[in-house]
Parts: sequence; structure tokens; C-alpha cells
Amino acid sequence: MTTSKLPNQQLARLCGHNGPIHALTYSSGAGQYLLSGASDRTINLWNPSKTVAPPSYTTSITSHPTSKPIPTSTTPIQSYTGVHGYEVLSIAVSSDNARFVSSGGDKTVFLWDVSTAQTLKRYSGHSGRVECAIFGAQDDSVLISGSFDATVRLWDVKSQSHKPLMVLQEARDSVTSLVCIGAEVIAGSVDGRVRTYDLRMGRCFVDVLGEPVTSLTATVQGDSVLVSTSDSVLRLMDRANGKCLQSYEDKGFVNSTYRIRSTLMANDGIVLGGSEDGRVYAWDVLSGQVAGRLDHYVAEDLAGMRSSRKVVSAVAARKKGDQWASASGDGTVVVWS
Repeated sequence: MTTSKLPNQQLARLCGHNGPIHALTYSSGAGQYLLSGASDRTINLWNPSKTVAPPSYTTSITSHPTSKPIPTSTTPIQSYTGVHGYEVLSIAVSSDNARFVSSGGDKTVFLWDVSTAQTLKRYSGHSGRVECAIFGAQDDSVLISGSFDATVRLWDVKSQSHKPLMVLQEARDSVTSLVCIGAEVIAGSVDGRVRTYDLRMGRCFVDVLGEPVTSLTATVQGDSVLVSTSDSVLRLMDRANGKCLQSYEDKGFVNSTYRIRSTLMANDGIVLGGSEDGRVYAWDVLSGQVAGRLDHYVAEDLAGMRSSRKVVSAVAARKKGDQWASASGDGTVVVWS
């Protein structure tokens, strides 16, 4: 982990959703594309570098004022529609970028073909909304889903069977976030626990946070996990012994009501977290000091805005750390570089 500079200039604004965005992720590898999923039941594919600056647009962002027009797009490269009947809550992309998985209020996990915009498979079995779904195993041959029904389910992508390979039922409340590292599945829950399932050994290790878990992100090395909780604190937890290596908070940072996603970027040098006050906060991983407070909105947009629309609900970053994005309750994505 090294000290890194936070990219803090708005590269583009993507405005194609009609409702709060709950899911945001870059494509694998170079991260040229972005996928966003929202309460409008749609998933949009974007190429931020292809957005065009409007003829006249000024921003009054207090953190970094500028008169340079910000490229804006209302038309994604592709929209994936007609499948989700309820809000989209999570998206994850396969390592070869050929497929992605989505989940949401449908109680179903959808496996998509990126190029054809068609679903390849649908996995049903959860009795509540599916809060998160990710790829697992070395060749992305397993899907892992976590649900409001307090279960984690594993699905075999190569099998013709639509029954789960395994059902993990230790959580006592909604499973909000998942990480897979090798043969281990890590699940965060509203019950205030982070559970690590060693699938080879058949064991479960539990770390007690005491507050509802809203997000999990593994470090590049996989030796630590960034955990967000609804007490407005982010913590970097050592996987070997469960100790808190560093915590990240700020007077203005708020995550108490909504499920907000956080992430690591710049080779694990920077922590990013969206906030209910309409900002994105950044911290230096090693020192825990605030590295930036960036306004997702222009000042005039915040006037009279409902609190639910003001929330910066998700952040995502390219692996190499030169670009990241924030998504909000008003349906916009801001790309930073």
C-alpha cells in the first residue's frame, strides 16, 4: 500500500437513469467501460471517454471550481432492459468481460451476455431481494449471491441445473455484500457480522463489528478487507486475525440510513466512500487521514433536494487508479480523473 494522489477533476457526467443508482462497477482489466444499475429496473453500459462537452455549462463545485464544460451523456452504449421487474441492486463483471451478473428485488440472479444484451441463465431460490451477486472460482464458473432472506447461495454456471450448489444460512439478517478470495467466501450482514466461509475445510469464522455492514472490498493481495458499517465508519480488517488495521471517518461523512458502497483504489492506497451529505470522501489507507472531500453535485442542484436523492450510493474505481466514478440517488454518475 502506497500513498497516492486522488484524481479530483470531473471527466464526465452520465445521466441515463430515472431513479436512484444502487450498483456501479467498471469492466474488468483496463476498465474502459462502466455499468450502472438503478431503481428504474435498467442496467446501462457507458464509455466515459466518448461523452461530449455541452456548448454551455458551468459548475460551481466548491471543492474544485472550474469554468470548463463537463462532458455529459444521456445515452449509454447499451441498455439492458425488460428483465428486471424490480430495482437493480448489484452488478459484477466476469474477468473476460463477456458476461455480467445482476441481482435485485426480483429474488433472482441473472447471468447476462454483454454483446447480445440477453440473459444466459436465471437462478431462483431466494425468498427475498438479492442484495449482492458476484463471480467466484478461478474461471468464474460459480455465482455467489446474498439476500435479504439471510442466506448465501452458490450456483454452478456450467451445470444445467438451476439448483444451488450450496446454501449458507448462518447470518441472522440480510446479507448485504460479498467477496470471494480463492476458496473462501466473505459475507457482510446487517446483523453486524462479517463471516468468512472456508469452503474446502467446511468452516466459518465470524468477526463481530456490532453495526450493520453495508459494503465489503478486498485488497489486491487479499490479506485485508475494507468494511463499511452504518455507524459512519469504514474499517480495514486484517483477515488473518480479525483486527482493525485502520479506521476511516470524518465529521461530515454520514452513512447511517442507506446501503452505501465503498471501495479501494490506486493499488490500495486510497479509500473511497460515498456519503449521505452528497459528497465522496477519500482517505489515505495507511494514515487514515482525509485525502479529499468532493462534491458529487453542483451547488444549485442541491437546493431543495430530498435527502434520498442526495445520497452518493456507490463508488467504483479502475484498478490502476487513474479514474473512478460516483453514483447517486438522483440517477447520475460522475466520472473523475
